[in-house]
Amino acid sequence: MNIIKFFRERLKEHPLSRIGPGLITGVADDDPSGIATYSQAGAHFGLDILWTMPLAFPLMAAIQSICALIGRVTGKGLAANIKLAFPPIVLKIVVTLLLIANTLNIAADVAAMGEVAELITGKNRHIMTAVFVFGTLLLQVFVPYHRYVSFLKWLTLSLLAYAAVLFTVHVPWGEVIHRTVLPRLRIDADSAAVVVGVFGTTISPYLFFWQASEEVEDMHMKAGAAPLLRDKKSAQGEIRRIRWDTWSGMFYSNITAYFIILATAVTLNVSGITDINTATEAASALKPLAGEFAFYLFAIGILGVGLIGVPVLAGSGAYALSEAMGWNSGLERKPTDAQGFYGIIALSVMAGLVIQYTPISPMKALFWSAVINGVIAVPLMAVILILASKKSIMGAFTANRLIVALGWIATIVMGVAALCMFIPPRAVSLP
Repeated sequence: MNIIKFFRERLKEHPLSRIGPGLITGVADDDPSGIATYSQAGAHFGLDILWTMPLAFPLMAAIQSICALIGRVTGKGLAANIKLAFPPIVLKIVVTLLLIANTLNIAADVAAMGEVAELITGKNRHIMTAVFVFGTLLLQVFVPYHRYVSFLKWLTLSLLAYAAVLFTVHVPWGEVIHRTVLPRLRIDADSAAVVVGVFGTTISPYLFFWQASEEVEDMHMKAGAAPLLRDKKSAQGEIRRIRWDTWSGMFYSNITAYFIILATAVTLNVSGITDINTATEAASALKPLAGEFAFYLFAIGILGVGLIGVPVLAGSGAYALSEAMGWNSGLERKPTDAQGFYGIIALSVMAGLVIQYTPISPMKALFWSAVINGVIAVPLMAVILILASKKSIMGAFTANRLIVALGWIATIVMGVAALCMFIPPRAVSLP
């Protein structure tokens, strides 16, 4: 019995157990639709688009760390705080658009997972899509958060597949570094579309709601823990943890996106394959160029991050609507204690599945998801920055000026991206 107890304690202490919501949030950003965007960017523009990820990293990390701080300080998710500080119409518009965008994004993600599974197993894509949908739904509804989150953390290792792909192909590292720092920029509608796609898929509204709510979930898991507004003694350590967790999680996300762009740039772009529409097409195109091993690595990565991305998309919308409506919410709660919360998760995921059997193509769904996210991202980021600076909300824990400044820069960048999104590109269009 002592031996069993010893191994249980050691398992609790594995490195991933000490990592918070930042890692899962970062990896969820590289969902199958994100992989499609990064792959198309690398295939179409090669090494000259690598500069976007070093720029996106601090902007994304800043806004996500602010969301995490709001959740941990107040003990409430974003929607609950917006409800307190802004007119009801603001929250209604944001939550409605978020739910629509997330459902469309789920449809695109599960379609990509089904297509990749069909390539690997030979089984019908629709059957495989249904398996993934019901599998993720059952896990979210019936497995308590403290166990479910451990499963998600192990799945984050799937992103290492994209680093491994680079070991199967020739990479001119000197040129890569040079073009990352000094790219050959083209100022035209095509380039603008790529940059919009990259930034739009990297800084996404659903991640804001998820990370704030998961900080609240993590707080409830710790015995005796309370919002920092009531537990000032824990503030220094918790703020330091949030900073490290969020910045490291976003770094993992952005370096992976960089690797995806790089892998497709040195394989597809070099070989003249510049028109990639889905993550599945990217994986298939790699097979004759880099071999079966590279293909399987790329494909496994899509499935792994899809199993994280779909629950995060569904969960973020459920948190937002539940907080707006005053319902019980939380993945640690039993289904009977949070019927509305789990009902929204189920409806979002099932609607994503149903879209597979309608005339709406997954790429069209993804396009409209990107449009909606582009519409709500900018005002939502402004609202988040205002919340983080309000002493009536944050007390003595308002966000520091440097992080807020980075947040406003991110808001401006996303505003420009949103405007560019409505400029029709001449040749390539990214979702």
